[in-house]
Amino acid sequence: MKIEKIFTDAPNQKVIDNAIDCIDKGNIIIIPTDSVYAFACDALNNSAIEKICSIKAIKSDRTNLSIICCDIAQASEYARIDNATFKMMRKNLPGPITFILPALNKLPKAFKGRKTVGIRIPATCIITEMVRKLGHPIMVSSIPVVDFDNDTEPELIAETYDNSATLIIDFGRGGSIPSTVVDCTEGECTVIRQGNAVLTE
Repeated sequence: MKIEKIFTDAPNQKVIDNAIDCIDKGNIIIIPTDSVYAFACDALNNSAIEKICSIKAIKSDRTNLSIICCDIAQASEYARIDNATFKMMRKNLPGPITFILPALNKLPKAFKGRKTVGIRIPATCIITEMVRKLGHPIMVSSIPVVDFDNDTEPELIAETYDNSATLIIDFGRGGSIPSTVVDCTEGECTVIRQGNAVLTE
C-alpha cells in the first residue's frame, strides 16, 4: 500500500490527484476524517462499494451506507433536504456528524431500494477538496477501532489492510470515536448515535 504523508490539512494537489487516480480505477483508499480513519471509494462505482463491504464482512443491502460530499449543495443532488434539515446542516457542518436523509435515485446499484443515505461533510479540507475535484461524492465506511494503537495509527492501519487498499493518506494518529449520527427522515432531526460531536439545534 502506498502511504501519502501530509503534515497540514491544506489541500495538497499531488496527494489529491493520486487519491483521485486510485478512486477512478475502482480501487479502495483509506482516508483521515474528523472522526476516525475510513475506507473510501467512488460513490458511483458499485463494484468498489461492494469491495469495501467485503473487506468489512458486511452486506451492502443490510448496512447503512454513507457518502462524503464537498458541500450541502452537492449533497442535495443525492438526498432530499427540507428547509429545517438544511438549517440544521448549516449550523453543524462541516464537522463529524452523519446526517441520515431520504435518498434520491442518483446513487448506484448498492444504494438501490434504499430509502436513506448517510451524508458526511467532514472538517477535513483535503478530503472535501478531493471530492470537489472528483466532481461527485466518495463512499466511506469507518475502520473499526478495536485496538486503539493498531486502528488509529496510519502505518499500522496500512499494514493491517495492505492487501485491501492501494493508498492511505497519513495525517497522523486518527481518532477512536466515530461521527455522531442524526436521523432526519421523520420530520425531526434525532441523534441515534452520540459520537464525538454535539448537535447544535
